[in-house]
Amino acid sequence: MSGSPNDPSMTPRPLHPATIAVTAGRPPHEPDEPLNVPITMTSTYVATGDLEYGRYGNPTWSAFEEALGALEGGRALAFASGMAAATTLLDLVGQDGGVVAPRHSYSGTIAALADFESRGRLHATLVDIVDTAAVIAAMEADEDCALLWLESPTNPALEIADIPALVAAAHRLGIQVVVDNTFATPLLQQPIALGADIVLHSATKYIAGHSDVLMGALVTAHEDVYAALKGRRDLMGAVPGPFETWLVLRGLRTLHVRLERAQANATELARRLADHPAVEEVRYPGFGAIIAPVLVGGVDAADFLVRATSLWVHATSLGGVESTFERRRRWKLEATSIPEGLVRMSVGIEDVEDLWNDLVQALDRIS
Repeated sequence: MSGSPNDPSMTPRPLHPATIAVTAGRPPHEPDEPLNVPITMTSTYVATGDLEYGRYGNPTWSAFEEALGALEGGRALAFASGMAAATTLLDLVGQDGGVVAPRHSYSGTIAALADFESRGRLHATLVDIVDTAAVIAAMEADEDCALLWLESPTNPALEIADIPALVAAAHRLGIQVVVDNTFATPLLQQPIALGADIVLHSATKYIAGHSDVLMGALVTAHEDVYAALKGRRDLMGAVPGPFETWLVLRGLRTLHVRLERAQANATELARRLADHPAVEEVRYPGFGAIIAPVLVGGVDAADFLVRATSLWVHATSLGGVESTFERRRRWKLEATSIPEGLVRMSVGIEDVEDLWNDLVQALDRIS
């Protein structure tokens, strides 16, 4: 057997993301060690250690945070929900600090910004995220701007931001950048590698992947930012339960196979939808499993579609193994610049022919 343990040629190669998703956060490979990290159900620890109390840490959280951090290239923190993570981050913006964000952000994000603004905590500027020059101008115009909030793709318009260019401009102005990576997942996009300071996930969606748990996460490669976020989480108590965290970690193990199938389905459905006479346009960035057709008949056609299928589920969430869809403008908080006939589709892992047959029988009745 050639080579020694210290031979540089024997250095392990970097793992691919799919392998990291399966292997990171596991117990050591020792005899009688469990293959999976156990669920640690406790609120209290014996004193004088590193944890002390259940709000400060949990071994099940640590396993999930290790795995997600390895995928995103930073240190992760688990939160009770995506919105718990988002509002914890916003709470760190200084008094009357500025936030520049996409006008087509997730409606919960827009609502949180409006709530903070109404209480005089910060001020927000909403921009067209695909207009890079306008985004930079908005940051330059606000001398108190502290945070650039990005979604790419945006929810539900599926617009793509020029993350490297916007990060470079923000850092030149001393502004930190967060990227909501929920739609892309770390398998399709790693914002920290593109220069972002913080990554946000609604782990409820693709990372958990089974529509059965709420959880969120933040990831950063900056130790000072990590310490500030953890301190705020500890203080506010926006922490997940151990069982919920275990479920999300279990879901993460199959993210790559679920996403591969869902993305293949979405690509094919986007192609077919673009050729259907009932569809005015199809918004699809060319990756991921979210597509957003805009129907010719507007609100009436979209409302008919979501009522006239049997496989597709009319539901507001996304990222599960099942296919769901909804007309986004049914929500009062959705931006008025989103077309009334836009249907956000979260494509699942069912057989693509069955999904298409279910859609086309309804679309044919519209056209």
